[in-house]
Formats: sequence, C-alpha cells, structure tokens
Amino acid sequence: MSPSHPVVHADAPGRVNLIGEHTDYNGGFVLPTAIPQRTHAQLRVRNDNRVTARSKNASPPGEYIVGEEEQQRNWLDYVQGITWALRAAGFQIMAGFDLKISSEVPLGAGLSSSASLEVALFRGLRDAFQLDLDDVMLAKIGQTAENDFVGARCGIMDQMAANLADQGTALFLDTRSLEYRRVPLPSTADLVVIDSGVRHAIAGGDYNTRRAECETAARLLKVRELRDVTTNDLERIDALAEPLSRRARHVVTEDERVLQAVDALEAADPKRLGALFVESHWSQARDFEVSTPEVDLLVELALEQRAVYGARLTGGGFGGAVVILTHSGAGAEVGNHVAGQYAERSKQTPKLLVPQG
Repeated sequence: MSPSHPVVHADAPGRVNLIGEHTDYNGGFVLPTAIPQRTHAQLRVRNDNRVTARSKNASPPGEYIVGEEEQQRNWLDYVQGITWALRAAGFQIMAGFDLKISSEVPLGAGLSSSASLEVALFRGLRDAFQLDLDDVMLAKIGQTAENDFVGARCGIMDQMAANLADQGTALFLDTRSLEYRRVPLPSTADLVVIDSGVRHAIAGGDYNTRRAECETAARLLKVRELRDVTTNDLERIDALAEPLSRRARHVVTEDERVLQAVDALEAADPKRLGALFVESHWSQARDFEVSTPEVDLLVELALEQRAVYGARLTGGGFGGAVVILTHSGAGAEVGNHVAGQYAERSKQTPKLLVPQG
C-alpha cells in the first residue's frame, strides 16, 4: 500500500431475510435483518490508476485499471463492478487503490456476502474519495454493479439491508418506492440461522431464469411488475401456462405474507410469524422451485422441535441457509441439535451462524 495516503477501514453486515423471497425484483416487499457476521474492507488510495485486490476468503488476488474494468467471472468482478458503476453514475474515482478484504459472511449461503462486500467497499471509497453518496443511492449503484457488470439480476434488497439493517429490528422495505421502516424483533422469540453447506451462485442461470419467468408472467398479465397483482388475481394467475402460473403465485402470495409478518411482529405474535415462515418455505419449494432436498431436510428437522415456531429457506435459494424462529432462550439448543441431526443425515457440513456460540 502506498505510504502517501491514509488507510481507510470500513465494514458492512450480512443479512438474513426473514420473509419476502424473490419479491424484490418484482417491485414487492421484503423483511430482512442484519446478522452479526460482517465484511471488512481496508484500502489505501494509490498514486496511479491501478487497483490491487486481495481477499482472505476468495482467490486469486486480482488487479485492474480504473476505467478499464473487464469482466473476469470471479470475485474481482464485484470490486470492478463498483468502480465501473460509480463512474457510470457520474462519481469521479480519480485514482486506483490497494484493497484487502476479509469476511465472516459465508459465501454462497444466501446471506448476502456479495452485497456485504459491495457496501463495505462503497463506504471505504466514499470516505477515501469524499463522495457525496447517501445510503439509498449507494444501494442503487450497488444493484447496478451486480445487474449490469457481474451479471446477477438481483433486486435491491441486499444492498439496502447491508446499508440500513441492524440486529435488533427487521427492515420492512418497499422495493418499488424504497420507503422503509424498522420493526422491532420480538423479545419472546429467538432467531436461528443455519448454513446448509450447499453452495449457490446467484450469478448462475437458475436465478436469472426465475427473474425472466416473473417478467414474462407480468407481461402476460399486462402489468408493470408482479407487485401490481394481488391474491385477488389468483384466478388470472392460475390461468397462465406452467411454470409461469406457479412462479407468479409464489411472488403474489409472498408479498401478502410479508405484510402479514409485519403485523405479526407488531402484535408480538411469534406463533403467527412462524406459520408464515412455513408457508413461505413450501411456496419457495413447490411453486418457485428454488429449494433443495438438503434445505428441505433442515426445515423438516427444525419443525420437529417443540420449541420451534417456524422455519424457511432464506436467500436466493438453490442451497444456502435456513432461518428458524424458536421460543425465547431455545435458539442455541435448537440450532445445535438440528445442525447435528442434519449433518448425520445429509453428509453436509452445516454451520450455526445465529446465535453465535
């Protein structure tokens, strides 16, 4: 690192989405909360236009010239995408920088490791280059980087959550208007997050296929986005050809579940919230087809526990993590028990992420 510039440190959390899966790129509602695990960025501005980047969690190290970003199809694309998207938005990045990344957020677990990296780096660049960049604008530029440079057609939830979520509340976000408010998590329940050990990659084809299917369904329903139809339109939705009818049904019913989940949180009703978790999971598994046998097993094992209100796949799917809602004080015991049973039956290597040991 160049000794002529100060080292800038920044970080950002991962997130677990309580409910509202695959609704964000359909203009709908989501309800994430932050997890304790964070991504840390350390950078120092250089005296030239070169960027060097190293990560303790991914390889190989990489480098490129600011203004000459070119997709490499590895982790460096997330770094390149940020400088590319900042310049496209009119922000001046006048020099390169040396970057070191370390992250506690597991990669490919559906807990937004990519957005956590992006936001940590955005925050570091904002400080280093004195960028006039608020948190909502930052999230929008981060989504542009993922959509148009990395090639992952994600919605905006992850970047908003990495910027604005905390561990004590759920972030109720309208992804169309970007209006948000924080809803306190219930003191009468524990959250548990278990990484299944089955990796996913949202830049892969399946995730992008689901988004394309949703866009096709919206076009056939003659609406801008699936946000513009409701459960009152299920007869029209069911008339669509398969699999479009099931894809749209998941999104529309999931939006309704988010609104009901907010009501359950505000009423301090973990039993109702847990039931919504279960409905959401099986909608993802059957209608949206983004679960896996391993993730289904984790959910089923969790639901066998008397202290569990509900459990569901969280994140983009095709592997990743589950979120479980338990009676207050039971989270650690349930998490360890379910992870142990799952390891025996699946031959995967799960990891209990929340609560931390």
